[in-house]
Amino acid sequence: MAQENLAVVVHSPGDLRLENLPIPEPEPNEVLLQMHSVGICGSDVHYWQYGRIGDFVVKKPMVVGHEAAGRVVKVGSAVKHLNVGDRVAIEPGVPRETDEFFKNGRYNLSPTIFFCATPPDDGNLCRYYKHSANFCYKLPDNVTFEEGALIEPLSVGIHACRRAGVTLGSVVLICGAGAIGLVSLLVAKAMGASQVIVTDLSPERLKMAKQLGADFQLTVKKGDSSEQLAKSVHEILGAQPHVTIECTGVESSIQTAIYATRSGGVVVLVGLGSPMTTIPLINAAVREVDIRGVFRYCNTWPMAIAMLSSGKVNVKPLVTHRFPLEQALEAFETTRQGVGIKVMLKCDQNDLNP
Repeated sequence: MAQENLAVVVHSPGDLRLENLPIPEPEPNEVLLQMHSVGICGSDVHYWQYGRIGDFVVKKPMVVGHEAAGRVVKVGSAVKHLNVGDRVAIEPGVPRETDEFFKNGRYNLSPTIFFCATPPDDGNLCRYYKHSANFCYKLPDNVTFEEGALIEPLSVGIHACRRAGVTLGSVVLICGAGAIGLVSLLVAKAMGASQVIVTDLSPERLKMAKQLGADFQLTVKKGDSSEQLAKSVHEILGAQPHVTIECTGVESSIQTAIYATRSGGVVVLVGLGSPMTTIPLINAAVREVDIRGVFRYCNTWPMAIAMLSSGKVNVKPLVTHRFPLEQALEAFETTRQGVGIKVMLKCDQNDLNP
């Protein structure tokens, strides 16, 4: 095992560095992983640019990265289900205690949860990383490391579609064709949605949405009113959607989501924007449109692995750029500029394959 553990570390706003860190030793219930593929998320870029997201503030140097897959190189003494050499996808949120949220299956809401690359917890954009073995999931032979890393954003889509109640025959509106909007599209289709319409400002992203199975695309123009956009959605579909998954966090888009959704339907808010947002709440209330939040995900990795392994979902087109770990700063700049969809960092010098 190489003794170098190169890691991508945020020190303060605008200060992102490549540093060598000690290789960690796994505890009895942990495994040490040689990282292979780690995707860059918008939140990683946000911590680099601003040093905080909401109440989560970078107060000490923090390793970034939480969309990840790697290979087991050392196994803790109490671990029974994983062996050296196993290829695994990492679920980044690990409960620290058996609280009420853990017991009722909604551990993502636990206030004390460990979460990769959320202050003060380090992420896994490095050569070697240790993680709870119970939150490492073995990858089938026909699922690549990159697909394993993409299970993290895919899980957001699964959790959103579950919260929305997407089922056979659902008509779905997805606001935003970034990575999360696109995985929500893939999951909605896999769960049986009959029609999915995707909106975005970018024609290029809508082209990708069409490639991934969107039935309709609607280009949003700055200055379009929320009610007019909702009317356009209705006209294109010939009906109002049962479910809207809002992935932008933009106030006007949330307003469109509410106006567009049919009475008795569900709006799920995935995108995070301003803490205070003006929305047509009475319109939602009198039409019994349920507004539901999403915070990360829980209990999604097994379903995601089954979706990928069976071929029901194809996330491979989402990866548009790849960089070796040594070029992490360039990779982050590419993501910051909004180029492509998903930038993937390759952490294993000896294996740069997907």
